[in-house]
Amino acid sequence: MLEHLDIRKILFLDIETVSQFANYSDVPERFQKLWDHKASLLAKNDEAPDEIYDRAGIYSEFGKIVCISVGAIRDKDGERQLWLKSFAGDDEKQLLQDFAEMLNKNYATDQHQVCGHNGKEFDFPYIARRMLVWGVKIPRILDTAGKKPWEVNHLDTMQLWKFGDYKSFTSLNLLAAIFDIPTPKDDIDGSQVGAVYWKEKNLERIVVYCQKDVLTLVQVFLKLLGQPLLQTENVHEV
Repeated sequence: MLEHLDIRKILFLDIETVSQFANYSDVPERFQKLWDHKASLLAKNDEAPDEIYDRAGIYSEFGKIVCISVGAIRDKDGERQLWLKSFAGDDEKQLLQDFAEMLNKNYATDQHQVCGHNGKEFDFPYIARRMLVWGVKIPRILDTAGKKPWEVNHLDTMQLWKFGDYKSFTSLNLLAAIFDIPTPKDDIDGSQVGAVYWKEKNLERIVVYCQKDVLTLVQVFLKLLGQPLLQTENVHEV
């Protein structure tokens, strides 16, 4: 199924997102009304819009990206190496410009691909939409407009695991457990990223968490290829 892929031409990525404002009370009136409508569709047990504002980061219209971590596999001294890099900051526009520049420079041909877990549903479109918001030209590898399905160079480990099944969501952590992939003990999970960003103002902690997810993503992908896992000593941060 995947034997034809050149893993050295795949960029593995994960993003971390938060709400655009620290609190519901800080949201401009126009967007408060729009969030109120969105919240009415999401609420359970009569939850008020402000009570579920911490979920706003999931939606590109109400959230923003604070970290994009990427991983690239290279061969060095006869061994497979993984290099990790993160684009992170409070200035989302600058973060996206820097990321787009990297894609345009290093991943601009039809042979290149991007890979994420649930990336087709979340990461890839989220990045593209936020680029549109900020007027950042969408790099070729992320721009799906007018392309036929087989021309879109997007890989998704969740879709690969499903084998055409549409019934359920399978988390990256669950796949790591199934494949007995060792994962570092994290002090946060995805649901806590907003609080770490807005309350603790600890962006570095989010970067570490995001890079760990990229490493796990790569290891799961290697398992799907039937190839050996990366050794810890062969993982490096740029």
